[in-house]
Amino acid sequence: MKLATIRTADGLTRAVRVEGETLVDLGLADVGELLARPDWAEHAARTEGPAVEPAGYAPVVPRPGKIICVGLNYRNHILEMGRELPQYPTLFAKYAEALVGAYDEIRLPPESDQVDWEAELAVVIGKTVRRAGESEAAEAIAGFAVLNDVTMRDWQYRSAMWLQGKTWEGSTPFGPYLVTPDELDGGTRPSLTLTGYVDGEVVQQADTSDLVFDPVALVRYVSTIITLSPGDVIASGTPGGVGHARKPARYLTEGSVLATEITGLGRSEVKAVAEPVA
Repeated sequence: MKLATIRTADGLTRAVRVEGETLVDLGLADVGELLARPDWAEHAARTEGPAVEPAGYAPVVPRPGKIICVGLNYRNHILEMGRELPQYPTLFAKYAEALVGAYDEIRLPPESDQVDWEAELAVVIGKTVRRAGESEAAEAIAGFAVLNDVTMRDWQYRSAMWLQGKTWEGSTPFGPYLVTPDELDGGTRPSLTLTGYVDGEVVQQADTSDLVFDPVALVRYVSTIITLSPGDVIASGTPGGVGHARKPARYLTEGSVLATEITGLGRSEVKAVAEPVA
């Protein structure tokens, strides 16, 4: 099943089920509100609301309670950065204000000239879990989506803590769709091709089977620390090919087109624009 949060002509949002070119209204404001229902999967599958026309796509979950991000989680990216494989996940946070829709613009802040790309598989939670075991963690995964953890490298490396480079407002495309595990090769441990493009050039490509800590392992680990709730998001890390690791380094500039594509999950494509400062 494929779900999305669309914007409508009246300035509101709606949760929809995607059936080819048809978007079926699920009677709820967004996918986050849908996932808050204990019967969300049944409701999404059985509701036969009217077909609706989108004015655009919002972040697939517009206001997650938590966005937990994972650093250094693809073997090739870890080696690219000159590091050893980690024993435990490297975690940091992102806030909902950073999210934009899959086809929106992303903002280049005037304070940074090292804006980098990080194509990622996002794990979306559909069930409340704490200290989840293997099967409980798998059952808690509502589905997966495309995300790009756009990063201001000069701010990220101002200190040993990464958050200040990772959660700039209006920087992180998320969506367009949430796709449930039953639709994907590998289910809750999917094997999918992830590709990042800048101005049409492939800059990142990997298979999600290269993850050091797979989605189920991440749900288990994070839920040991804090309760995961429906609509929460885990961004599972990026593969090699980031601009900061290139020689010479390469970054997004005004007018750059950043696209992120994952097999079965769709494609986001956003243009980088200079953020206006009053």
